Amino acid sequence: MNLREKISKEEINAMPQVEFQGKIHIIQTEDGAKEALAYITSQERVGIDSETRPSFKKGKTHKVSLLQIALEEHCFLFRLNLIGLTRPLIELLENPAITKIGVSLRDDFMLLRRLTTFTPQSCIDLQNSVGSFGIQDKSLQKIYAILFEKKISKAQ
Repeated sequence: MNLREKISKEEINAMPQVEFQGKIHIIQTEDGAKEALAYITSQERVGIDSETRPSFKKGKTHKVSLLQIALEEHCFLFRLNLIGLTRPLIELLENPAITKIGVSLRDDFMLLRRLTTFTPQSCIDLQNSVGSFGIQDKSLQKIYAILFEKKISKAQ
């Protein structure tokens, strides 16, 4: 496989944009989390990402407010600022039978561990994997553009 090492923002902006065609679920209650996780834990692999409110003061960090778990046809947005990192979410992160895939997972897990302790299992960090294919760019948008020649946007 012959892939590009890098791609510019200008090249990405010229690509057709792709949008997630599945259903987006916003999880704001513990009962909603249990219901969503009953479905999620039936999968072999999931995409993981977390979001933290930005801080504009040096040395100030905020807690993770959102955990996104993406499947092929569903995306679950867990509002951790409302429900916390629940036991079923921790069990998912620690489940060795479900592969968790993401970008910069080490940073995500470090921030999530500020909420409670857990030991993630069966994780693939794309930033660590793409180098073996010659890809030097590390952002999800650039990795996706190199692999699929399409632009993704977080705006959706």
